[in-house]
Amino acid sequence: MGKMLRQPLRLIPPDICLPILQGRLRGKRWITGSSIHGCWLGSYESDKQRLFETAIREGDTVFDIGANVGFYTLLASVMVGASGQVYAFEPLPRNTIFLNRHLVLNRAANVKVFEVAIADANGEAYFDDSPNNSMGHLSSTGTRKVRTMTIDDLVFDSKIAPPNCIKIDVEGAETCVLAGARLVLERYQPTIFLATHGPDVHSRSCQFLDSLGYTLESIGDKVISETDEILAYHT
Repeated sequence: MGKMLRQPLRLIPPDICLPILQGRLRGKRWITGSSIHGCWLGSYESDKQRLFETAIREGDTVFDIGANVGFYTLLASVMVGASGQVYAFEPLPRNTIFLNRHLVLNRAANVKVFEVAIADANGEAYFDDSPNNSMGHLSSTGTRKVRTMTIDDLVFDSKIAPPNCIKIDVEGAETCVLAGARLVLERYQPTIFLATHGPDVHSRSCQFLDSLGYTLESIGDKVISETDEILAYHT
């Protein structure tokens, strides 16, 4: 039945702009072919969306690490309002093209985009594009070179303001991102939305955050050891 209901979606041209149908982004414009249809339908990661909204206040600073084509960047832009700031980090050019188009289409003036990969060192690294634009990742076997930066250096060199909330979805480089943000996490204790990829990365990420005094919760109905979506916060 689900497949039958999704069949008409295949007829929608990929370059058309449609209004997002539900949620806090309702009415915002979205390019249908930039990502899965759940984005413009408004149903994309609904549990995570709701928690993300409750974690952000007007005037906050939000980091979207692994911004992809900008769904959470746009959501954060709405939540922080004109007095807040969003920094979006995405190394893949085909994603940043859509990301920037979404920001222009929706007049999101409170967002700054960095076309870099966030990691544990400043410099360059190889990146595997992947046929799917949501699955590109840092890899020694990748064919694209990308610039890398750490969150600690960005914040403590006064390039950007410290975050109140960080969303991380980096297809396996989670521990690198966290290691490069240790000082920021220790000093500013931002709320973190973390997607983990693989049991080893998940375990090491949880241990790292636990060592910094974070409380960890699963997003959704799975226990923390089996989930791949984590909410981490200080009480």
